[in-house]
Amino acid sequence: MANYFKDFDFSDFWEDDEYALADYVEESPTDELIQSIEEEIGGYKLPASYIQLMKMHNGGTPVNTCFPTNEATGWADDHVAITGIMGIGRTRTYSLCGELGSNFMKEEWGYPDIGVCIADTPSAGHEMIMLDYRECGKTGEPQVVYVDQESDYEIIFLAENFEAFIRGLVHESEFEEDEEEIMENALQNVYKGDFSPILIKAFENVKDILPDVPERIQKLITKIVKEKNKFLLHADEKSILMYDILFYLYSTYNTAKSVEWYLNNPKQFETSYDLPSYELMIAFCLVDDPFNIHTGGYGPGFLKEWWNSRLENGELHKVPEGYRFTKEAEERVLKDFIQATE
Repeated sequence: MANYFKDFDFSDFWEDDEYALADYVEESPTDELIQSIEEEIGGYKLPASYIQLMKMHNGGTPVNTCFPTNEATGWADDHVAITGIMGIGRTRTYSLCGELGSNFMKEEWGYPDIGVCIADTPSAGHEMIMLDYRECGKTGEPQVVYVDQESDYEIIFLAENFEAFIRGLVHESEFEEDEEEIMENALQNVYKGDFSPILIKAFENVKDILPDVPERIQKLITKIVKEKNKFLLHADEKSILMYDILFYLYSTYNTAKSVEWYLNNPKQFETSYDLPSYELMIAFCLVDDPFNIHTGGYGPGFLKEWWNSRLENGELHKVPEGYRFTKEAEERVLKDFIQATE
C-alpha cells in the first residue's frame, strides 16, 4: 500500500473527548473487518488513504472541523463543517456500519446511493459528507462531496480524494465573524423572533401553570447567548435546563417512544409540525412555516447524555405510551426554570 499523508502531523489532529471515544472511535480494523464492512456498505472499496488513517485512529472528531468551499452551502457561505469522521466498524453509533452509519443515512434519510457517507455534520443528519464513486466506479478512487438533504440532496464537490479532504480541513476560527455583531444578531432573533408552532401550542397548554413561559424562555436563551455569543446548546448547566423545560413542554401533548423518536419523529419527513420533535421545536425550521428562534443545528450526543442522565436518576420513567417525567421531576424542572429566569 502506498504511503499517504507524508509529512502530515497527526499529533494534534484528533479531539479525543468523552463524546468522541464513546460514539466514534473504534479499535484498529483488521483486513477481515474491512472486507466485511465494504461488502455491507454496498461493495464500495474504501480508499487506501482512508484505511491507512483508520488503522492509525479508527474514527473520531478532529480538531479542525471546517472545509473551505467556493460556493455557499447549507452551513455557511464559504465552508462546510463536520462533527466527526466515521470509523470502520459496527460498534459505535457513528461508525460506517453503526446505528447512524452510512447505510442508515441512505436508507432512512434518503441520501443518494453515490457511495459512502463518511462524515456527519452539526446539522444532525441534514447534511452529509460522502465518498462519491459516480465517476470512478465502486473499486476506484472516489471524490469527496457535500450533500444537502434540505436542498433536494444537492451535491457540491469538495476534494479529489480523501487525503486531500483531510489535508484541507481547517480550524473553525478561520471563519469567525465579529463576535459583537454575532451576539447582537442572535439577541435580535431572541427579542424580535417567533417560536416554533410546536412551542406555541405547548405554551397554550401550560398557560394556567406558567403564563409567562415564552418570556422566561427568551430570558434563558438571552443568558445562553451572552455566554456563548450564539444560541447553542451543549452540556452546560443552562443547556441542560433548556433540555428539561423543552421536554416538559413537548410532553404536554405528546409522549416520546424513545430518545430517537423525541429527537426526530420518524414520521416527520412530511413537511409539517403536526408530529412534534426536538428538531422542529428548537433546532430547525424545516417546513413551509418557518420561525426565527432556533439553534440552527444540534448535537444528538448532548441530548442522549441528558436523556440517559434523567433515566439514571429516576426522573424520566417508562409509561405505556413511552417516556415521561415523573410528577416530582416536573415540579423540580418548573422550580429550577422559574428560579433561573427571575
